[in-house]
Parts: sequence; structure tokens; C-alpha cells
Amino acid sequence: MTSQVSSPAEQADGTDETVVGAQRKPAGAKDVRRLDRVIIRFAGDSGDGMQLTGDRFTSETASFGNDLSTLPNFPAEIRAPAGTLPGVSSFQLHFADHDILTPGDAPNVLVAMNPAALKANVGDLPRGAEIIVNTDEFTRRAMQKVGYDTSPLEDGSLDGYRLHPVPLTTLTVEALTEFDLSRKEAERSKNMFALGLLSWMYHRPTEGTEKFLKSKFAKKPDIAAANIAAFRAGWNFGETTEDFAVSYEVAPAGSAFEPGTYRNISGNLALAYGLIAASRQADLPLFLGSYPITPASDILHELSKHKNFGVRTFQAEDEIAGIGAALGAAFGGSLAVTTTSGPGVALKSETIGLAVSLELPLLVVDIQRGGPSTGLPTKTEQADLLQAMYGRNGEAPVPVVAPRTPGDCFDAALEAARIALTYRTPVFLLSDGYLANGSEPWRIPEPDELPDLAVQFAQGPNHTLDDGTEVFWPYQRDPHTLARPWAVPGTPGLEHRIGGIEKQDGTGNISYDPANHDFMVRTRQAKIDGIEVPALDVDDPDGGARTLVLGWGSTYGPITAAVRRIRKEGGRIAQAHLRHLNPFPPNLGEILDRYDKVVVPEMNLGQLATLIRAKYLVDARSHNQVNGMPFKAEQLAAVLKEAIDG
Repeated sequence: MTSQVSSPAEQADGTDETVVGAQRKPAGAKDVRRLDRVIIRFAGDSGDGMQLTGDRFTSETASFGNDLSTLPNFPAEIRAPAGTLPGVSSFQLHFADHDILTPGDAPNVLVAMNPAALKANVGDLPRGAEIIVNTDEFTRRAMQKVGYDTSPLEDGSLDGYRLHPVPLTTLTVEALTEFDLSRKEAERSKNMFALGLLSWMYHRPTEGTEKFLKSKFAKKPDIAAANIAAFRAGWNFGETTEDFAVSYEVAPAGSAFEPGTYRNISGNLALAYGLIAASRQADLPLFLGSYPITPASDILHELSKHKNFGVRTFQAEDEIAGIGAALGAAFGGSLAVTTTSGPGVALKSETIGLAVSLELPLLVVDIQRGGPSTGLPTKTEQADLLQAMYGRNGEAPVPVVAPRTPGDCFDAALEAARIALTYRTPVFLLSDGYLANGSEPWRIPEPDELPDLAVQFAQGPNHTLDDGTEVFWPYQRDPHTLARPWAVPGTPGLEHRIGGIEKQDGTGNISYDPANHDFMVRTRQAKIDGIEVPALDVDDPDGGARTLVLGWGSTYGPITAAVRRIRKEGGRIAQAHLRHLNPFPPNLGEILDRYDKVVVPEMNLGQLATLIRAKYLVDARSHNQVNGMPFKAEQLAAVLKEAIDG
């Protein structure tokens, strides 16, 4: 869904629920309380539809005009055992009437569909949070399965929270008695009942969800009608029950956005759109060679829908075939892309090295996840940086670009394409599971705001021999970019040799000459080192900070939220965030020299900090987390305060 906003503003990000005001309704009506932000987490069994429920609540929140950030979290198993802790799936949404940066540290509201969902998530709740539980699922067997000896709904362990026991399953089945459905089929709509209840609590629009259900179940109108009935029943339950005495309003965040047309977008969707935009700006067909892998598969799914834009997708039999086909497409004159995650990069490394040797443009999109090996397929991590930098045999330098937010994946895709096409090189784009599956409002750019990526293919001879003969040399380089010409196969007179064996400078003939190999290795490195990237911006309001927090990738949101907290309390701290990790921005060394302390938060064991120490000889202090989840702003704020004070 899209929405229009018309004026800009900047506000601080925080994490605590703030009551802005209360509005009294006429006698007999319920109170309405105004909030500036809310964090909601839907949690249940992986078959309870929590991702769909969260996605629908998010879509309606986006259409209402709130700023938002989401964190889907689901099991890696296709179907984990029902009612168990490993099988819990959750979706967290943070929405506000102002600019926010993270899905929030701690939920204000937890919707728990069963005992496992409650036990897996209650530890994240602050005291006073609201808990809505589906009491129908709190059977003795279900509770024993997750280690509850007594019912947490009755033993006093939840006394510190505002508990709302709701028989969601029973109420849903009763609401659907007029439909010719089995009890099992009716029970499947309990997530829509919960969605209706939460939509009433927070005054969310309903038209979009009803339209969505009609479309989703267009071939099964009875199922569509049943889900809509359950959704409406949940809304009506909130309106009539005495257990929910207050509903809440969170105003639109129009003043938080610059003018434009906005839509809610996930990182993978933004990345797919960015690749399509890059191909159109370059006037090249887009080719994706890919093998499905979590959490990158959505890019393949999305691009396969856009053949009308000249997109061709190839689902290969394995990772090696996927990148091999993509490299062949690059040789043929396409904007070539391969998508994967960390394990797939390991398999693709030989062909990436071949692309370095051939000096052809190729985008390698790595949606990072927890490792090593299969690791944590559905959890986030940013531990592939050193693999992207060095994970090939020989000296095979590759540029590395990293987006910072879900919406920024669009711009990062355009930037990666610019570098690949301009410098004739493979380029790594390092996103991660947090960005890929998370979402935020994104301003749809105007066509004239997009960069010109036009490419000039080789058209004829480019070198004159001593005897006056004009020939085509495939490794005669542009003096500014050091890029070799891109010769499309079939162009008369441009026949040339390709392959992984070292080539002679200029002619492209096979060469084992030591001096030539030394020259070619150094030239390929110089080409990457010479890539023009923007100078790094530093956020240091008064210039008085002595501590710099340096980040990359998806840590941007938590770091920025933590920095805002510190400054709100009077602390001084500077912030810089890297998009280009190879080569680094030209002014990075000078920036690092300005500060007494440099703190580098990463979801790995210190990979960027290692690179910074090695290149700039500064004492970059690493702060690490490798638990499969993004940083919390409160946690980072404490670490940064300690660095400032220490």
C-alpha cells in the first residue's frame, strides 16, 4: 500500500511506550488513549499464521501513515513439532507517530497463541506490558510440553503484566458456525480473530485486510468469507468485551517523512526493485542465475514476476550452476546477478575468481545468515565480510557494498550495479536476514532521481599495430577506470579469448610470463582501489565528541537509536556508517584520526574492526553479538556510554 506525506521533520528515536494523552468518549463508550509509539509481537506455533497476521497489521499501519519497523522471526525447520519452543514463530512490529529506526527492544504487547509462544517470549517483556493469551491452548499436555508444571495464567507468575485471557479458538469457531467448515478448518482462522482484536485496540484500518483476504482466497470464496467473518468478530469482541476497557491511537507520522509517495517494503523486495531499476537505467537485460536458499529466495521469486521489464530468471540445479549461468550472461552483455547466502558463497567462490580474471560485471548478492555451515538459516548475522573480502584463491579483489535499512537495499543495488558496470568487476552486495525480512516505509523515487548507468560496448578495433593493422585488444584499459572493454559476442572483428588462465596485458593471449602476471595482479588491485566512492559523512553535531561509533550494514538502526539516547541524556558521541567496505571511503583514515576512541558494533566476532586495525593502525574496539538477533538500542547505549566514560 502507498500513502502520501507532505512535510519533513526529524525527531528522536526511543524505545519506551509514551502516553501522549487520553480522550474520553461519551457515557457507556470506552476510553481512547493516545500513544506516540507501540511495539507489538505476535507469537504462536509455526502453523498459526503469525507471519501473515503481522504482515497484514503492518500493511494497514503503513497505509495509515505511521513510521514502522518490523522483525519477523521464524523457525528454520519446515514444520517444527507443534507446541514446542523450537516451533515458535513471531512477528514484531514497532510503529510510531514520528521517525523510528528499529523494531524496538521490548514489546508493549504480546499476543501468545499457545504456552510455547508465551514461554519463549515473556522474558522479553517489560513489567506492565499487556499479554493476550489464547486460553484454549493452555491444556495440561501443552503446558507440560514446554516445562510448565502449573498454569502461568493461574500461579501468579504473570502478576506483573496486564493479562488478557481470551479463548481465541472457541470464539473463532463460534463466529463461523454459519459456514460449512469442519472445526479444524474453522480453527485456522483464529489468527484473523486476533488480528481483528488488535486492529480494534489500535484503530487500524480494516478495508485493506478484507480486500486482501478476498484476493488471497479468490478461488475459495467460502474460506475468504470465513476469514473476514473471524476478522470482524475479533474487532467486535474488542468493542464489546469488558476486559479491554481502553483502546489506543497512534497518529500518522506525516511530519517524519520528506514529501513523496510511500509504500511499505521489505529489504529483499527493495533489492529486487533496485536490480530492475539498474537494468533499466543501464538499458541492459537483467539476468538472475540462482539456487534457492534462505533468506535470499524471495529475490528470485520476485524477479521471476517481471519478465515485462526484460528480466530473465534461471533457477539452477545448484549454486555453482547458478553463478556460472550468470557469468555467461555477463559475457553476453546482460546485467548479471546471482543471489545466495553464506554457504552458497563458499560454493560460488571459484566462479567469482573467474569473473575477477575475466573482468566482467557481475553482482553477487549475499543475504547473510547465521553460520558456519547450515548454521541458523532463518536468523541474522553479518559474518561474511571477510569471506567477501578474501574468500577466493589468489589475489582476487572484489568491491563490497552494504545497505543499512530495508529501503536502502534499493539504493545499494543501484550502487553495486554502477560499480560493476563502470569498472568491469564482480561486486558483493552484503545484506542480511534482518534487512531481507524486515520492512519500513519507503519513498518511491522519481525516475529522474535515478543514476544514469548507460554502458558503452566495444564497437570495433581499439589498437593499431606497428604495421598499421587495426586490431581489438580485450585488455586495453580505460586510463581512468582501468576497466577493459566489454565486447558482446558476435560483434564482427571483436573475437577474443576468455578463460581463467592468466592473460597477457592488452592482447588477452595466454601468458605465463612472471612479469606480466605481476603486472596484471597489481593492475586488478589498482582498479578496485581506484573505484570512486563518496566521502564518508560523520554525524558529530558540535564537533566535541571524542568517541566515534563506526558501523556497517543493518546495525545502522540500533546504533543510531543508541546514539540518540546518549545525546538526549547530554552525552557527546559521533557516528559514521559505512556503505562501501572495499574500497573504504577516501576520508575514512582522516576521520578515524580525529577521535580518541573508535567503537565498532558488529554481528560477528570483529571482522570490520580487524580490517580497520590492519589498514589504519587504530585501536578500533569491537563490540560483538552472534546470537542470530539484531542489537538492542538500550544494550548498545550502555556499551557506548561505558566507552565514553571509560
